[in-house]
Amino acid sequence: MRIPDWTPEAHPQPKELVDAILARRGGSLINLDKALLWSEPLARGWNVYLKAVRSEMPTSRKLRELGICTVALLTGAAYEYHHHAPDFLTAGGTQAELDALNRVVQANPRASAADTALGAIESLVIQYAAQMTLDVKVSDEVFNALRDHFDTTQLVELTSAIATYNMVARFLVALGVSPEV
Repeated sequence: MRIPDWTPEAHPQPKELVDAILARRGGSLINLDKALLWSEPLARGWNVYLKAVRSEMPTSRKLRELGICTVALLTGAAYEYHHHAPDFLTAGGTQAELDALNRVVQANPRASAADTALGAIESLVIQYAAQMTLDVKVSDEVFNALRDHFDTTQLVELTSAIATYNMVARFLVALGVSPEV
């Protein structure tokens, strides 16, 4: 990491903040937390917001994680992919779909995410995430195709997951946060 790991001795933070992060993480801090905890307002807001994006939205977790994995691969955020590829599998995705995602990212994910291991909706989510990540602007064709599969709430939640993890990727890559060993 380009900055030192946060420690309570180096930069004390309120116990309730650290405890809330530990509770969300299952009892131990990950490298991302050790960067965020250098800023109390950032760590506090991140913990609440990312918890909502990760675990409180009813829109398909599998498709949200697929969008997140797409962002991770496109931005070179190895840390993000390291943490979210297993979550994609836990949410019902397959290794064949992850392998297909990797192939699509190497090709041209903006234009088409067609791969025999991916369903039509999965391909569309990859294409959407790629356009959001690489171009920011999404084509009307892709957005209208999404409308055929998702209601407004689902579109907002899928979009927010992809947008949020673009922010996360940029934070991780800029600070050089690497996966835990």
